[in-house]
Amino acid sequence: MVDSVRLDELSWPEFAAKVAAGAPVFLPLGSTEQHGPHLPLGVDVVLPTGVCERVAKAVGGLVAPTVNYGCKSMPRSGGGEQFPGTLSLDANTFALVLRDIIRNLGRQGVRRLVIVNGHYENLWPSVEGLDLALRELRRDGIDDMQVMRLEYWDFATRPTLDKLFPDGFPGIELEHASLLETSLMLLFRPELVEMDKVPTDGPATFPTYDRFPIPTDFGLPPSGVLAVAVGSTPEKGELLMADYLTHISAAITREFGL
Repeated sequence: MVDSVRLDELSWPEFAAKVAAGAPVFLPLGSTEQHGPHLPLGVDVVLPTGVCERVAKAVGGLVAPTVNYGCKSMPRSGGGEQFPGTLSLDANTFALVLRDIIRNLGRQGVRRLVIVNGHYENLWPSVEGLDLALRELRRDGIDDMQVMRLEYWDFATRPTLDKLFPDGFPGIELEHASLLETSLMLLFRPELVEMDKVPTDGPATFPTYDRFPIPTDFGLPPSGVLAVAVGSTPEKGELLMADYLTHISAAITREFGL
């Protein structure tokens, strides 16, 4: 038997056996989006996938293939669609893709599902996709599927954030391609991080509203990094991951009675 938490690395009998035994399935939601000159376009794929794999190992779960395309990048949380390489889905498309994946998992016997979001703009479309899937499953007589939906970054504790940001945490929206994501990438995929290219043109100075069409002088640093990535280290990434592992695992164990 293959020793892996990844669904796509198992044979179908191995997958079926684990689902029949009640294994929770994790579904990471990512994006292909700019993350400054020092990080790859796949940051929002690497990070939720890495978190899911570590938590799945702790709770006896499986990790489904990550959704690699996310809902539209916005300036105040992701830099925006104008950056080359940012490939996004419409909110309706994203919701329907998620609906189909969840519906398939439910019909194949999955009864414990954890949706782990790694791209800020996926939040509400993922709620819509989840709701649509559960409606269709109930219509088909499947009404016992339990689902948790979460953003992994919400599980960082205040003491950890205070340690990482002694001058004050700027807020998760501005942490795009900044210290948190860069430190986690140094932990998970250091070979993809170019620290010598970390910019110093931030932080962003956005107003408290959106504008359409997006002005060129909207407060976005030219690099696309919304706060500051200087000082990122794998050790800081490990501090964050320790919080995520501890508290996400505890929440799943509590909610699913594992």
